[in-house]
Formats: sequence, structure tokens, C-alpha cells
Amino acid sequence: MGAENNRTARLEARLAPEALAAIKRAAEIQGRSVSDFVVVAAREAAMRTIEETQIIRLSVEDQRIFADAILDPPAPSPGLQRAADAYRRLVKATK
Repeated sequence: MGAENNRTARLEARLAPEALAAIKRAAEIQGRSVSDFVVVAAREAAMRTIEETQIIRLSVEDQRIFADAILDPPAPSPGLQRAADAYRRLVKATK
């Protein structure tokens, strides 16, 4: 690994005195520096936010409807059938 893989970036933030005091206390409790505590907490919050956008949550009723649609899908509508036929003709013509 070269040095370019170990580059870091600087992040500055303005904090209210109460927020800074809470962060300092929490860092102290965990035996971390304030900087390390903030970086770890920010990364965890970022990962949680990213994960939440990738998870679809469904109610029990919505789960049942979804499962039913997969296990017993409805017949294609006339419009969908026409689109599928047009796609097949297009793909066949380009081969």
C-alpha cells in the first residue's frame, strides 16, 4: 500500500459549548480522543443513513401482497402484452 491510500481529510465544524462538552465527556468515557470519537460517531451515523435508504420496510399486509404477487402473479394486461410483443420484434430485428 502506498502513502496515497492513507490520505486523510480535514473536517471542521462549529459547535455550541454544550454540544462540545457532551462530545468531550462521551469521548472521555470511551477512552478516545475527541477527534476519534467524532470520526467514529459520524461514520456510524453515515452508514446507518445509507443502510436505511437501501432497506424497504413493508407492513405485514404489504408483505403478504408482495409475496402473493410473486407466488401467483396476475396475467399480463393487454398493454403489457403489446409492449412485450413489440420488444420481441425489435430484438429479433436487430439480430
